[in-house]
Amino acid sequence: MERTPICPAKLEKLLVCTDGSPDSLGAMVGTLALAQACGSKIFVLQVLEFNPEFEAHAPEVVARREEQVHAYLEACKAEAEKLDVPLETRVRRSEAAYVGIVEEAQKIQPDIIIMGRRGRSRLFRLMMGNVTARVIGYSPFNVLVVPKGVSLEFKRILVASDGSPYSYAAWDEALYITQRVGGDLIAMSVAREERDVPAAQAIVQRLKKEAEYKRIPLETLVHQGRPFEAIIQAAREKKVNLLIMGKLGMTDLTSLLMGSTTERVIAQAPCSVMVVKKLM
Repeated sequence: MERTPICPAKLEKLLVCTDGSPDSLGAMVGTLALAQACGSKIFVLQVLEFNPEFEAHAPEVVARREEQVHAYLEACKAEAEKLDVPLETRVRRSEAAYVGIVEEAQKIQPDIIIMGRRGRSRLFRLMMGNVTARVIGYSPFNVLVVPKGVSLEFKRILVASDGSPYSYAAWDEALYITQRVGGDLIAMSVAREERDVPAAQAIVQRLKKEAEYKRIPLETLVHQGRPFEAIIQAAREKKVNLLIMGKLGMTDLTSLLMGSTTERVIAQAPCSVMVVKKLM
């Protein structure tokens, strides 16, 4: 496990959502590293996505799955103990995974929710894009998506902005993290059509002035085209460690993480993605 060298923010409680699959491993590994660096407590949540009819017709399948879940969570607890990281496990049953996640988050009140990118199977899936998108949509907490095999780092940060209040909240988060870790910061705005280019340029110029005031070097980008493609391309070309977005954003310069855009950005980004839900 790679340790995050510098804590990027005050993070007392981390809620990590997992389904025990290899694809959700990135979230668990990243959470352990983050908790060790920040002195955080981890809450590990696994949602068993069953409906009553299925449970009635296949109780042996449900029982076997529950055994697997508890075994996996005990393994997570053992790994946390090796690192001297406090960890609490929680298991919920729900017909919809995102409902269980949102309800538990309301109880825990985490500083951030950490999720993997994909799930286990069609029956037991937890980390598919639609679940992540709904957690982002319904939960008031910031969400960090960590892909499998990606180290959680904060050395090069890309923030995508459309000028909306939530995208400026993402910008404030990016500034704060950059100041703490001393990394490189890149700001971009996407114009879907040529007529939108001046508005996108104005957005990044405003961000550049704010960065200069705080004495933070900032690279700015203005791209034209489909927002999710432009964001992913920039993240790859700039070798970004973390992509930060607001709740709303870049579709027609008015909305970012809605429907298929959410799934495409999270599914294809070469790095971790943080979605900022809290207005600063």
